[in-house]
Amino acid sequence: MTTKIIIEPPSRNISLDLDEIWRYRALLYFFTLRNIRSRYRQSVLGIGWAVLQPFLTMVIFTIVFGIVAKFPSDDIPYPLFTYSALLPWTLFATSLTNVTQATVQHANLITKIYFPRLIIPISGILAPLADFFFASFILGGMMVWYGYFPSWHIIFFPVFLIFTLITAFGFGLWFTTINTRFRDVGYVVPFFIQLWMYASPVVYPASRIPEHYQFIYWCNPMSGAIEGFRWCLLGEGSLDLYMGMSVIIVVLVLLTGLYFFKRMEHMFADVV
Repeated sequence: MTTKIIIEPPSRNISLDLDEIWRYRALLYFFTLRNIRSRYRQSVLGIGWAVLQPFLTMVIFTIVFGIVAKFPSDDIPYPLFTYSALLPWTLFATSLTNVTQATVQHANLITKIYFPRLIIPISGILAPLADFFFASFILGGMMVWYGYFPSWHIIFFPVFLIFTLITAFGFGLWFTTINTRFRDVGYVVPFFIQLWMYASPVVYPASRIPEHYQFIYWCNPMSGAIEGFRWCLLGEGSLDLYMGMSVIIVVLVLLTGLYFFKRMEHMFADVV
């Protein structure tokens, strides 16, 4: 009696396998904790850099753009104005960098054992939350110093925090997938992030952008994230209707990024 073996092509259906990610949550926790520890390993100040880095950047921006160039800040003290933007921006930039390098940095594990590959980029956006938490204390102190206290807008703080992480995650999925085959992406992304910062309202308010450019400007998702942070923390300004464009862009990037990543993940072990 002969046994008939039928080889079928793999299913073309794309699934996020959320239940499988949940079963491997201990591995997600391990990756996240390892990312946090490796970031400050063998450094004298350790986690202190999470506070010092955005603070020193704020000081430099205040001197260059606030005092010398006299950039407007919508009547908000310039140090507070720029630090309230650097907080979400640093979270975004660090998360995007982590996710971009995620598959390459975990190449040894990818080629040896099976686990849901999506865990790797997810850990890339979770680790910077530790830095964000400690850096937030400086912002709180600055708000008290300048006499700014949160209003009811603060209830939207988690919304803009998640929006920032999703933005980094969506773009990062595209970059990390391409980076597995073309390592040039890992070198280009830092320059891209630097340019992106100056295209976002970090050192200047979005209100200074001419009206006929507002639609294009809000296509930048970080414009919505940063202005949203200022609105819910400082109670200044208002959320522009154009922010809906930022949301649409992020949703499209996230969905297509997830599809692209899941579509290509079976090739990671062969190319990393």
